[in-house]
Amino acid sequence: MNRTIRAIVGAALVLVIAFSGISISQNLGRRWKVDVTDQKLYTLSDGTKAILGRLNQPIKIRFFYAKTAAMKGPDQIRFFNNYSEFVRALLDEYVAASNGMVELQVIDPRPFSEEEEQALRLGLRRFPITEEENFFFGLAVQTQFGVEKTIPFFSPDRQNFVEYDISYLIDTAITRQKTRVGIMSSLPVMGDDVTGYMAQMMRMQGQQPKPAWTIVEHLRQKYEVTEVPTDLTDINDVDILLVIHPKDLPERTQFAIDQFILKGGRAILCVDPHCIVDRPQQNPMQMTAQKQSSDLDRLMRTWGLSMPANTFAGDRSLLLEAPLTANQRPQPIMGFLGLKPPCFNQEKAITADLNEVRVLFAGVLREVSPAVTDPNQPDRSSDGIVRTPLIMTTDRGNSWTVSSSFDLMFPDPDKLMARFIEGTQPVPMGYLVTGRFKSSFPEGIEVEVEADDPDEDEESDEPTMVTKRVTGLTEASADCAVAVFSDVDFLSDQMAYANSLFGKMVVGDNSALLMNTIEDLSGSGDLISIRSRGNYRRPFTVVDEIERQAERETDDEVALINAQIEGFNLELQNLATSDQAAEQEEVIGSSIIEKRRQLELKIREAQRQLREVNARRRERIEHLGAILRRFNMGLVPGVIMLIALVLGLWRSFRRRHYISHASDA
Repeated sequence: MNRTIRAIVGAALVLVIAFSGISISQNLGRRWKVDVTDQKLYTLSDGTKAILGRLNQPIKIRFFYAKTAAMKGPDQIRFFNNYSEFVRALLDEYVAASNGMVELQVIDPRPFSEEEEQALRLGLRRFPITEEENFFFGLAVQTQFGVEKTIPFFSPDRQNFVEYDISYLIDTAITRQKTRVGIMSSLPVMGDDVTGYMAQMMRMQGQQPKPAWTIVEHLRQKYEVTEVPTDLTDINDVDILLVIHPKDLPERTQFAIDQFILKGGRAILCVDPHCIVDRPQQNPMQMTAQKQSSDLDRLMRTWGLSMPANTFAGDRSLLLEAPLTANQRPQPIMGFLGLKPPCFNQEKAITADLNEVRVLFAGVLREVSPAVTDPNQPDRSSDGIVRTPLIMTTDRGNSWTVSSSFDLMFPDPDKLMARFIEGTQPVPMGYLVTGRFKSSFPEGIEVEVEADDPDEDEESDEPTMVTKRVTGLTEASADCAVAVFSDVDFLSDQMAYANSLFGKMVVGDNSALLMNTIEDLSGSGDLISIRSRGNYRRPFTVVDEIERQAERETDDEVALINAQIEGFNLELQNLATSDQAAEQEEVIGSSIIEKRRQLELKIREAQRQLREVNARRRERIEHLGAILRRFNMGLVPGVIMLIALVLGLWRSFRRRHYISHASDA
């Protein structure tokens, strides 16, 4: 064998060994994978593994991605190639963890093919790229009983929740029964639930049937919604209980809620220290304000939570403006808060994707020990219950109080602002509580029931009532889940929706917060525990901190000037009242008119100073932004120039060193 033949054979053997190595690595490498991402993006959570472990029937997952069409599309479409690879890798993990119960099909639907017709039949969203090519990026889950669930389109906004969305789809596909949501409320949230004929009769009599809240109508589109009375002893045929503004609920109803949760029912509780939409009929002869608060303190304390009365959450950095009267200029109101992403728990699917939630006079939720009576006592002991804050203020938030609810009937924004002192810790306004709960009524309750054997001597037609003790579960046999929010107004039409030409329009994420909570609780407990698939948003924390520092540096000066303006205005008002009494004695050009003029000049001067302070703060923030922008623009070229300079110096040094040694030789 000459040298040429040996070279050809050697090259052929190298190719065979290389392809064999690649094939072996592809087959065996799937079992030996290491997720080195910071947030374990390619590792299934325990909740997903538990859902897959409970599969008692094989399911088929069809992943539609028009890769061929995407390659022909613009950059905005080709962007989805990496996203689709991530979804595909995650689906492979589902198959690997399902013990053969999940079958995966990856489909690239081509024009005029059966796969394209299948995608359209399943309701996947189609994006035309050319006259023939269509872009699809969705998923369908099918059980052996013919149940089909789809994700019409993997939106980039939901990339953090791909695992949650897929697991939710699988969990709901194998669950045949539609989720039943029961609503219990002291407010008319359900409207006048009358038939069309009765509604017409009411209109003929000059009465207009009250519509249900818009959030209830949205729930009816997705769930089976029923009304649960506020006076009952047992709750049945409900999967999720939504309690809105439980005001003065009788003990028997609280006992029914307690037992419903201990039996495995999930609940969402919305309480409020001062509900604006609860406007009781005011008696002109009654001088005291009627109650507009609600609570379930006995149950909440068992869960380790408490909401103090007449105490509200505040945060100057989150204040929203609103006019208090029709002709008044909008002004910031302490307690009217627009919660931003830093206020949401980024580790929970319920809140991690929210952008803005508006609350009005929301209460403060505090963790307390069920064993102590002091509501302000923090609980640091381990009682087996996990309390996870969902929504909160920023770390500049704090609580503020009023002496009575009368102070909020005609609120004075300046006085409310004066009650607030900036804090250093976030103030929670929503909690997710999970764990094995104990009963709030371990001894049961006493109820009045009709006697089985009435006294025959009694001649009255009224039934004889006797007291009977009713008992129930003292501890849950499995983990429970309850979501508690300290505001009711955020669900109302005034806060969550706005009128438009096309009807009610969603404002912010108020409705999304409730829908997310119901979706989370309606799944299995494993779905609740599924975390978001990483946080792709990288906030400019350094910039935010410098901005906050700039605001803090001017806060004292702004507060001092505002106090001066308020003092001048008050002095001016007092002068106006005294002016009326003295006008009979004074003439134009008198000392009162001169003093008023001086006060007005002082007010204008203070307002000018306030504008200068605000302008100085804005200029500093903008200057900071310009510095950072220049730094980002010059960072990469600067690094390259530095490397080039170092390499140049090193080569120059080596050249001189070589020449020096050569000359010596």
